[in-house]
Amino acid sequence: MITIIQRVTNAKVSVNNQDIGKINTGIMALVAVEKKDTEKDADRLLERILNYRIFSDAAGKMNLSVRDINGGLLLIPQFTLAADTKSGNRPSFTPAATPERGQQLFQYLQHIAHSNHPNVEFGQFGADMQVSLVNDGPVTFTLTV
Repeated sequence: MITIIQRVTNAKVSVNNQDIGKINTGIMALVAVEKKDTEKDADRLLERILNYRIFSDAAGKMNLSVRDINGGLLLIPQFTLAADTKSGNRPSFTPAATPERGQQLFQYLQHIAHSNHPNVEFGQFGADMQVSLVNDGPVTFTLTV
């Protein structure tokens, strides 16, 4: 699994002009599922996201996680992150999981996220989503498992 995490002051995702997920201070994560991914990978990815120390402590150092600050988590499925872009001028989606498997693992990620964090929102798998955010810093990282 691949994710891009961004430290945000706020973020939201909309489908058909309806907000379906919205957070204030926290992490917005774009998540892609690859063919080889399993539930164990989803477990590991969520733990990394929740414990990744990208928020400032009292000394101004990135030393706190989204759990530590009790921040929001917005998880958005984005299969295009799994694209192979090493050559040519068009991405290849060969590494991406099938839509069925991608949806299954994203639903699993939703379930475990609800069980492990009190403030979590989600995008909609397979939907045409509009995402807006204010990246704080900017602070952005790519995480893989």
